[in-house]
Amino acid sequence: MSARTIRRAALTLLLAAATACTSSPKPAPAAPSSPGAAAQSAPASGAATTLRVLAGSELQDMQPVLDEAKKATGVTVQFTYTGTLDGADTVSSGKADGAYDALWFPSNRYLRLDQAAGGKLLSETPVMVSPVALGVRSSVLADLHWDPAKVSWAQVGDAVNQGKLSFGMSDPSRSNSGLSALIGLASAFSGAQAALTEADVAKASPALRTFFSGQKLTSGSSGWLAQAYQRTAQGGSGQSVGALVNYESVLLSLNRTLPGDAQLTVLRPTDGVVSADYPLTLLSSAAAPAKDAFNRLSAYLLREDVQRRISDTTERRPVVAGVTPGPGLGADRRPELPFPGSRSVADALLAAYQNELRRPSRTVYVLDTSGSMEGDRLTSLKQALGILTGASDTRAVNRFRDREEVTLMSFADVVKWQRTHQVPATAPEAELAAINADVQSLAADGGTAIYSTLEAAYQEVAKQQAAAKDDRFTSIVLMTDGESNLGASAQDFAAFYKALPPSGQAVPVFPILFGEGAKQQLQGIADTTGGKLFDGTGSLTGVFEEIRGYQ
Repeated sequence: MSARTIRRAALTLLLAAATACTSSPKPAPAAPSSPGAAAQSAPASGAATTLRVLAGSELQDMQPVLDEAKKATGVTVQFTYTGTLDGADTVSSGKADGAYDALWFPSNRYLRLDQAAGGKLLSETPVMVSPVALGVRSSVLADLHWDPAKVSWAQVGDAVNQGKLSFGMSDPSRSNSGLSALIGLASAFSGAQAALTEADVAKASPALRTFFSGQKLTSGSSGWLAQAYQRTAQGGSGQSVGALVNYESVLLSLNRTLPGDAQLTVLRPTDGVVSADYPLTLLSSAAAPAKDAFNRLSAYLLREDVQRRISDTTERRPVVAGVTPGPGLGADRRPELPFPGSRSVADALLAAYQNELRRPSRTVYVLDTSGSMEGDRLTSLKQALGILTGASDTRAVNRFRDREEVTLMSFADVVKWQRTHQVPATAPEAELAAINADVQSLAADGGTAIYSTLEAAYQEVAKQQAAAKDDRFTSIVLMTDGESNLGASAQDFAAFYKALPPSGQAVPVFPILFGEGAKQQLQGIADTTGGKLFDGTGSLTGVFEEIRGYQ
């Protein structure tokens, strides 16, 4: 049986597997043949080949399976991780051509809304399935008196509106789990029965705005979101929440590491879910050896024993009929909620989320302008920050969002100056230009007092919170190319942070490593505050854009 036939059979059986979590009145389509048996008879090994794959970071948990695949097939998978939407943009722009042989994102549905990008996909093999679900902390679930098998998205929204439930969710502009959740919620709240339309989005907006008032934690990846929950559950710093919106597989895997009172009960709401099917996808630009390696790897991953191993290892559902899902994966059915019918509807929903529906942000940028930043480094900083003021970014994926409060703090030996901007809810162009003007005025001289300046940043945040009495996502970004050699010490800062009230300790610092920045100092700051260290030594612009998913 050819590899193409194997993939076609797998796609058919994927529908059967997906129906196991749907309530479609139609029976599941019968499989024309067993892809598991077919895969076992397909050519397995061949010449040693490295397959260059642009993938979602969620695939890191597949490494044990891929190590075994290498022994069986001779195919080494070389991952480059990125977010699903960033990956879609990479394919659309042509930057993936020649740089990668294949894609492996949780879903190709957003990518396929762009016809030009869809035309670059030669073949795809769904490998496993995981719906985006809600994991509720055990103690919170007891207070809500819910039957986990009978909860709807509307009930979840009511609990948020009554102040009984807070949650974390990844940024829809960065992560497929966040995008799937946003689309699923819009479909559920609007009652859409077919492809989501602009009218459906408008109808769902009031309920969406209420729902997202309960989102207290955001991130650029589903993996970091789970780590943030784990850290607070184990007594670490950061924002504690009562629930997580994430892949079913991530929630179940997370439970392996959580103490009893922080365990998550996984709810798949009765009105439906949006699922990831993890299609291994061959790019049309791939060379012949890569195509052969793709076929060998695809056939291996569809073997019945490998499907069972994947489900047991990753908590994802198998796509091959007859393979028993791992323990803990419920078999009761859920509808698959509709996806937008066009890229314009999807992008309009993303823009509405960033600029209107989610809680607004308060962001403080602590910018090292010491003498070592003189020259190319300061030019790079101005370019990277300047991109965040680009009004042409209508999805607000990278730029400062409407309603966002942005404070720039330039420092060396001491804080040189600080300026705060309020991006208005409409017509943000003038304020974005004013931010850029301040960015372009940065000048380098002096030493480096990192910890003292961070203390000043926390004090500024406290003043802003007290004055505004509002409820915002709040974070501090620290960009430095040096080592703190003046002012407060690391021990001084740790004591300062520990003395902050809970509202202050919920504010993470996201340090950016740049130039000769002291990695150990910066990692310590991230660990102390519940933040994350970013490496800007490759692309400062890329890092500033990536951090937007955490703000």
